[in-house]
Amino acid sequence: MDLATLIGMVGAMIIIVTAMMLSGGVGMFVDLPSVLIVIAGSILVVMSKFGLRQFLNAGKVAAKAFIFKVDDPAKMIDEVVGLADEARKGGLLVLEDKKFSSDFLQSGIQLLVDGHEPDVVKALLLKDKDKAVERHSLGADIFAALGSVAPAMGMIGTLVGLVAMLSNMDDPKSIGPAMAIALLTTLYGAMLANMVAIPIADKLSLRRSEEDTTKNLIIDALLAIQSGQNPRVIDSMLRNYLPEGQRAKADDN
Repeated sequence: MDLATLIGMVGAMIIIVTAMMLSGGVGMFVDLPSVLIVIAGSILVVMSKFGLRQFLNAGKVAAKAFIFKVDDPAKMIDEVVGLADEARKGGLLVLEDKKFSSDFLQSGIQLLVDGHEPDVVKALLLKDKDKAVERHSLGADIFAALGSVAPAMGMIGTLVGLVAMLSNMDDPKSIGPAMAIALLTTLYGAMLANMVAIPIADKLSLRRSEEDTTKNLIIDALLAIQSGQNPRVIDSMLRNYLPEGQRAKADDN
């Protein structure tokens, strides 16, 4: 569970709801037609920008903004260096029945054990990595599109409300409430964009970067293991994937 995403989004919602309650009650900020225009309208517009299957899969990808196991690069380096040491002493076949922390690492080790050429191993792993990164990128693009469409739909809803209000100016007392309802769509659009869609899009972009880095690290490690490089050399090479502060600490250890 990604607590940063959960705490941030829920916390922001609590602050907004609290402000509404202090302003006179949540009820005055609820309007069903405005909700339909912004939420349903935004979803349909975004759907029109992508394929139906791509759009439906975005929900599954979005779950990674909340629930996602991020492999610790430092621990991954320790694991693959240990594997390199074992492979150097007993050959690649000693790795066949071992358990691994990553499915991607498991797949790569199996390719090595099966005796595939380095070019084949690299090509297959890169294709696997690129597909995973593509899924994250598409999910981020869909939610980024939702973040840009929602405020526009909110403005459209406000304009619809203003036209309806201006066409019925006979009762001056109704102008204030009608204006308030018209402005609610702008509020809903801003909330949907800035409290839901854009944060999820940005978090998916972060996940894409993290997964890309980790899988590149694993690919470099596997190719080095296959070529029989010294585990110390592999360790030194892979430390370049760590931030400078962690790299120094790791070297000290």
